[in-house]
Amino acid sequence: MKFLLPSVCLSAALFAGIASVQAEVPRASAPAGAQVYFIEPADGAEVDQTFTVKFGLKGMGVAPAGVDVPDTGHHHLLIDVDQMPALDQPLPTSDAVRHFGKGQTETEVTLTPGKHTLQLVVGDKNHVPFDPPVVSEKITVTVK
Repeated sequence: MKFLLPSVCLSAALFAGIASVQAEVPRASAPAGAQVYFIEPADGAEVDQTFTVKFGLKGMGVAPAGVDVPDTGHHHLLIDVDQMPALDQPLPTSDAVRHFGKGQTETEVTLTPGKHTLQLVVGDKNHVPFDPPVVSEKITVTVK
């Protein structure tokens, strides 16, 4: 039992250290007036199960992840995300949070029939959203 307490304290200290490192992720400043938006599909559109999504960006440029050029970033597509991921950390990768780190400005998406929401977030070279975040309006599409 006397060995358990030091290991619990060590685990807590390591966890606190990891949490403090995560809290210190540097964020790039967003250019004034930067906007991300959907070119296609339009909000409220009815789409086939596989459809094209085109990303628009105003006031900044597109560059692949890892490329350190001021006022550039790359797209992340959020699908059916009810709660925005932490915007002060690298965005996670999942079916709901899709990364376009090669600098892509469009993609093909396949979704099940029904209503779905789409939203765009621009990340910096490290997939961290800008400060302030460059986030699109959330749109809804109905898949046939």
